[in-house]
Amino acid sequence: MSAIEIPKPDPRILARRDAIVAGLAALLPPTSLITEEDERRAYDTDALTAYRRVPLAVVLPETTEQVSKVLTFLNREGVKVVARGAGTSLAGGAIPSEDAVVLGVSKMSRILDVDTANRTIRVESGVTNLGVSGAVSHLGFFYAPDPSSQLACTIAGNIAMNSGGAHCLKYGVTTNNVLGVKIVLIDGTIVEIGGAHMDASGYDLLGLIVGSEGQLGIVTEATLRILPLAEGARPMLMGFQSAEDAGACVAAIIASGIIPVAIEYMDRPAIQVCEAFAHAGYPLDVEALLIIEVEGSEAEIEDLIGKITRIAADYNPSGLRISQSEAESAAIWKGRKSAFGAMGRLADYICMDGTIPTGQLSAVLTGIARICEGYGLRVSNIFHAGDGNLHPLVLFNANDPEEQYKAERCGEDILKLCVDLGGCLTGEHGVGIEKRDLMTYQFNTIDLDQQMRVKTALDPQWLLNPNKVFPLAGRPV
Repeated sequence: MSAIEIPKPDPRILARRDAIVAGLAALLPPTSLITEEDERRAYDTDALTAYRRVPLAVVLPETTEQVSKVLTFLNREGVKVVARGAGTSLAGGAIPSEDAVVLGVSKMSRILDVDTANRTIRVESGVTNLGVSGAVSHLGFFYAPDPSSQLACTIAGNIAMNSGGAHCLKYGVTTNNVLGVKIVLIDGTIVEIGGAHMDASGYDLLGLIVGSEGQLGIVTEATLRILPLAEGARPMLMGFQSAEDAGACVAAIIASGIIPVAIEYMDRPAIQVCEAFAHAGYPLDVEALLIIEVEGSEAEIEDLIGKITRIAADYNPSGLRISQSEAESAAIWKGRKSAFGAMGRLADYICMDGTIPTGQLSAVLTGIARICEGYGLRVSNIFHAGDGNLHPLVLFNANDPEEQYKAERCGEDILKLCVDLGGCLTGEHGVGIEKRDLMTYQFNTIDLDQQMRVKTALDPQWLLNPNKVFPLAGRPV
């Protein structure tokens, strides 16, 4: 029993597997081609592990030119291609099909150029998110987007899904921090869009590529914005006896005009599990916890903390603790960054990813609780409260197919609630296969047809990541 349909593979492609593999072998060194089934099985899923398909083959090119040759060949042969960064997608964005070739960018992991004068860095797309900041931190700079998987996830995947993170409240998500890309189209054409300059003339094609989930081309290089490290930063913990009070406090902080670096929300189940894992000093006697971080000079930090504390006083906070050291700050963030992994101690879960206006936080938290109760399932809420990017974790038993089906349906209803409240289906995880069939809930037929025309213009045969994003019915190909 499953709520998500995976199309059957094309038997004509499966019958030609040996010839396709031989063609790939002629284009790549032996270390860049994986053909044995036990080795291909390592690429059969991503972080949406309930769904698995062993790909036809796996290629790991080392250069843009090799990517171009591979795509030229596969386009001519009519073979599907699924791009893969580190396989951390929670929406099934990198799950292949049996008739598709996985193209991984893990071997394209060089730092190509650092320009602190113009605050840019140029990297190959297989560089990890944290690797970008690691390359410039000794120079006093950092890369702002910081998804929880930043230790593993790649810039390729970040661009594909328009990833965010805790600190994107102030600095924006991936699309706000990418200045240019080198991308290979399905026919092998290599295109450069944008660059180190602040803005490009003509259509905003860069905005089209970021968040396109590997459906328009494969990004091999990116020019990113780097920022000077702040003079100082300090997180504070603020506990509440109800989710509604915490949500209302977040809305009041944002409405006041104060933009902290981050405002993160955790409910009681998450607090308990994360504290046991990280020993960060989270209060265990509250229903909801906000992690609020501000930055600047010492005087600026003290001023912002004072203003936020006064705003919060109207919402009955039951505890307040301000970090007093770098070690304490690191522990606070270790708990939050480890939250998704730590929750695995409690149960299996599906991590949702909807967005809402911040003024609707209290309403959506109440609605999520009601929906999950209706399905007889538990839920834990961990999310980027400052920009309304929700990550409810719907808990279930992965060994029970019926309960998995219920969890997926429950997640769908949560995302529909987000849309009903003026939000959207995804904030940073992408649509993938998980939300594909919900696209008709947010977009009408005219909207979807227009989006699919863009896809068709750049990928006429729909070979790039074809089973994702758009509902299977109503496609032009």
